[in-house]
Amino acid sequence: MTGRSSAIRTYGLTHVALAVRDPAPAFDFYHRVFGMVAVYRQDDFIQAQTPGTRDVLVFERATESVGRSGGIAHFGFRLTDPLDIDAAVTAVRAAGGTVVEQGDFVPGEPYAFVRDPDGYLVEIWFEIPTPVDPPTPAPRSPSRRRA
Repeated sequence: MTGRSSAIRTYGLTHVALAVRDPAPAFDFYHRVFGMVAVYRQDDFIQAQTPGTRDVLVFERATESVGRSGGIAHFGFRLTDPLDIDAAVTAVRAAGGTVVEQGDFVPGEPYAFVRDPDGYLVEIWFEIPTPVDPPTPAPRSPSRRRA
């Protein structure tokens, strides 16, 4: 892919809104598994974000559409380290989710499909970096105080 596109610039897909029975326990699952934090709350919804990213899940109280994905088969969280897959599966179970399937797409790319307590199918996977991935930020060195 070369040249300048006329497409608008965005941060990419940044949020998904889920119909849930109760926003608080729905948020708790994603907080316990992925470390998401609530950035906005009202009685009938919670907006949560993964620290250090721009991704957002919105948990909206509903009755009839809970757990139904419509035309969306699943959504996913991409691991930064393939060795974290087992810890992710353990966290899902501890947070009240269920593991549907676990394996490797190809060697070095593990995945797990899990269901959250409301029934949504979530993929947790590691993918070898692609040519269009943004650069990985350099690790931050500990700050040093000057005397």
